[in-house]
Amino acid sequence: MKISTKWLSDYVKLDIPANELAEKIERTAVEVDDVSCLASGLKKIVVGYTQHVSAHPQSDHLHICKVDVGEDKPLQIICGAPNIAADKKVIVALPNSRIADNVKIKRGKLRGELSEGMICSLQEIGFSENVVPKEFADGIYFLPDDAVVGKPVFDYLGMNENIIDLDVTPNRADMLSMRGTAYELAAIYDKKLTLKHPKVVEEGDTVGHYVIPSADSKLASTYLMRVITGLKVKPSPMWLQKRLWNAGIRPTNNLVDVTNYILLDYGQPLHSFDYDKISGKNVEVRLAQSQEKIKTLDEKERVLRPTDIVIADEKGPIALAGTMGGLRTAVTDSTTTVVLESAVFNPSLVRKTARYHNLHSEASMRFERGINHATVEEALDAAAQLIAKLGDGKVAEGIAAATKEEVHSVSVSIGSKKINDVLGTKISAAEIKNIFERLDFKVDMNSADKFTVEIPPHRWDISIPADLIEEVARIYGYDNLPATLPKGELTPGLYTYKQKVIRATKRLLEETGLTQAISYGLTTHEKAGQFMMEPSAATELAFPMSSDRTTIRMNLISGLLDDVAYNTARKVKNVALYEQGRVFYREEENERPREVEHVAAALTGLYAAGSWQYPKQPVDFFLVKGIVQHLLDSLGVKHIQFKAATGHEEMHPGRTADIYAGDTFLGFLGEVHPNICKEYSIDRTYVFELDLQKVIDLPKEQEVYVSVSKYPEITRDVALAVSKEIENSAIVDFINENGGKHLVNIELFDVYEGEHIAHNKKSLAYKMTYQDQSRTLSDEEVTEEFERVMKKIETKFDAVIR
Repeated sequence: MKISTKWLSDYVKLDIPANELAEKIERTAVEVDDVSCLASGLKKIVVGYTQHVSAHPQSDHLHICKVDVGEDKPLQIICGAPNIAADKKVIVALPNSRIADNVKIKRGKLRGELSEGMICSLQEIGFSENVVPKEFADGIYFLPDDAVVGKPVFDYLGMNENIIDLDVTPNRADMLSMRGTAYELAAIYDKKLTLKHPKVVEEGDTVGHYVIPSADSKLASTYLMRVITGLKVKPSPMWLQKRLWNAGIRPTNNLVDVTNYILLDYGQPLHSFDYDKISGKNVEVRLAQSQEKIKTLDEKERVLRPTDIVIADEKGPIALAGTMGGLRTAVTDSTTTVVLESAVFNPSLVRKTARYHNLHSEASMRFERGINHATVEEALDAAAQLIAKLGDGKVAEGIAAATKEEVHSVSVSIGSKKINDVLGTKISAAEIKNIFERLDFKVDMNSADKFTVEIPPHRWDISIPADLIEEVARIYGYDNLPATLPKGELTPGLYTYKQKVIRATKRLLEETGLTQAISYGLTTHEKAGQFMMEPSAATELAFPMSSDRTTIRMNLISGLLDDVAYNTARKVKNVALYEQGRVFYREEENERPREVEHVAAALTGLYAAGSWQYPKQPVDFFLVKGIVQHLLDSLGVKHIQFKAATGHEEMHPGRTADIYAGDTFLGFLGEVHPNICKEYSIDRTYVFELDLQKVIDLPKEQEVYVSVSKYPEITRDVALAVSKEIENSAIVDFINENGGKHLVNIELFDVYEGEHIAHNKKSLAYKMTYQDQSRTLSDEEVTEEFERVMKKIETKFDAVIR
C-alpha cells in the first residue's frame, strides 16, 4: 500500500519528515518497504509550450519544435515522439538538466539540427510504465492548460510528494486504506483526526426504476447499489490522476478512476456496470452454475465452479463477485448511465475464486483480509457523488439494498493489572485509558483497574483481551518496555536416549565413509511403494504441487537411488550415501499415518580407489554387510543374524539378506534388482535399510572395557563339510554357545565347493582362538574343548570334519 504524505495530511496534520514517519510506522504498526519521492535527483524540468512543430528535413520521424519555456526566446528542441503537436503544454528538460536514472541532458545536434533540451514522456522523468495513461504510453505527456510555462513540473505531476510503501500484514488489513492509516498515525502521534463524510445530492427517478438487486446474506452480508445517469466519460482531473499514479494505479477515465480512488481512500472495493448493457432490471448475487461461463475484463473466458460467487442478470453472469467484472457490462467511453455496486462478500469464497482463476486483485485482497463493514454505504455515497460531479451526471434517488447487515462495536473487558503483568510495565490506568481513546476506542472504567473497551468496526482485527494488550504495547512503544532477565528454575538440556542413538548412528556411518543425504519426504506413488519393510496403505496428498511429489514416502532407499541417479548423470560413478529419516506407514482404516524412524544407505562403484600401494575395492554385498554389522555391533545390538531372503521384489533374489536381532526383523541389505537399476539409469548398486526405531527399542549390550590378556593365544583350524542349505551363522552361533569357556573368537576364513567334495556339500574352514585372562592354557585343555564341540557339530549339522 503506497501512502502519499500529502494525501494523508488531509486527515491528520503531521509536520514530520517522511523517513522519520516511516521509521515510526515500522516500529509501531507494519513494515515499510520503501520511502521515495519522484522528484528526488531531478532538476531543471519545467513546463513548456510548443509554439510551432515542423518536420525534420533529414528524418521521417523527427520534428523540430519551437518551445516556450518562460525565457527571453523559445528553445529549439528535436523531438521524435509520434504524438508531438503544436499548442500543447509539455514537459521540458532544459540543457544541463537531470532526468530519470541520473541522465544529464545537454545541448547538441540531431541530424544536423540544434536541440536545446528534451521534450519528455512520463517514463523518462521516472514514472513507472504501469501508471502512465494509455493514451500517452508511447509518446510525450501533455500537461493541463492551467500549467504555467517556465514553472517546475513537479507540483503539477505530484512528483514532490513523499510516498511511503507499506508492507501490510494480513492482520492489519485496516491499513490498506488512507483512512485506516490516518487512524493509526493519529493514535501514534496523539493527533486529531479529521474525516470528511459525503453528502449526496439526489435527483430524478428512484433507483428502483433502474435496478432491483437480490442476494443471499451468506454470500453477501451487505449488497448495495446506486445509479448515476447523464454521464460524460472523460479524463479525470489532475488532482485525481496524481493520487492514483502515486499509489501505483494507472488513470483511465473519470468513472473507473473514482472507484479506484474510493478503494484507496476507504479500502472499500466498488464496481461499476454500464446500465444499458444489463439485461433486465433484476440483478442477483448467487453461486455460479456448474460449467457456466463468463468473459472477464481481461478478455479471458472462464469456466466457473459452483463455489464461485457471481453477479448475474437475466442472461447470466456479469461479474465475478469481489474479484473482477465481466466484459459484457464494462463501462466504455459511450457509457451514460452507471450502476455502482458496494458490498461485503464472503471472504472464504472470494479467496477460493481468486486462487482457482488466478485473479488476485486489489479488490479480492481486501475482501479476503477484511473491510470496514461500517463504511460500505458511505463509500458508495462518496463514489456516486464524485462520479456525478466529475461526469456532469445525476445520482438517482435512494439506494437499492439486497442485503444490509447491522454493524456493532465489539466489547472487550480487561484490567490494567493484567496489561502490566503481561508487558512487565507499570503503566497507570489513566495512561492506558488515554491510549485506548487515541485509538478511537470508547472506554468505560468499571473501577480503578477494570476497563470495558468498545472496539469500532474499522478495527475488526481486535476481539480478545490479548489484542488490547498488543495495542497498548504498540502505542506505548516497544522500545519503552523494560528489559528484564527471565526468572525460573534452569534445567540442563540433555539428549534423550533416542536422540543419542540417532546421533551415534549418523556418526558410525560417516566413520565408515558414507555421506549424509537428505531426500524429499514426498515422492511418486510407485517409488513410495518400493523397498517396503511392512504392508502399508499409501498416503496421498489432496493437492500435490507436482506429479513427482504426490505420496508420502514409505522407504528411504528410493530417495537415495534418486540421489545416486543424479550423481551418475553427472559422471560421478563412486557414490556412498546414507539417510536417516522417517517413513510413514498407514493402515487402511486410519487417516493419519504412523511415523517410523529408519536409516538406509546406497553404495555404487568403488568403495576405495586403487593406488600403487593398495588395490581398488569395489562395492559388493559383503562390504555392505560389514557396514551394517559394524553399525549394529557398535550400538550394542545382540544376536545379530543375516538370513538369505527372496521376498523383496526390488532386490536381487540371490544377493539379498534379511537382518535379525534374535527373532526381531530389523531390515534387509543386498543388491538392487537389475530391472530397478535400469529404471533409475544407474549401475550395480547395493543398499540396506533398517527400522531404526526397533534398534532403539532393543535391549543393548553395554560395552565394557576388558584389558588385553598377557597370556598367549592357542588356535585350532578346522574344515567342515556340510550341506549347502546350512548357513554359516547357524554354525558360528552353535560354536559360540558350546565352544567352552576359553573360546574367545571364531573366524570363517575359507569356503570351498567343487572337486573332492560332494555336489550337495560345501566346505567351511574356521579358525578358533582360545585364551585365558589369568593363566597360560595347555594344549590338552584346548584340545579337549575343541574335540567336544566338534562332536556336537557332527551330530547337529551332519558335518564331516575334513
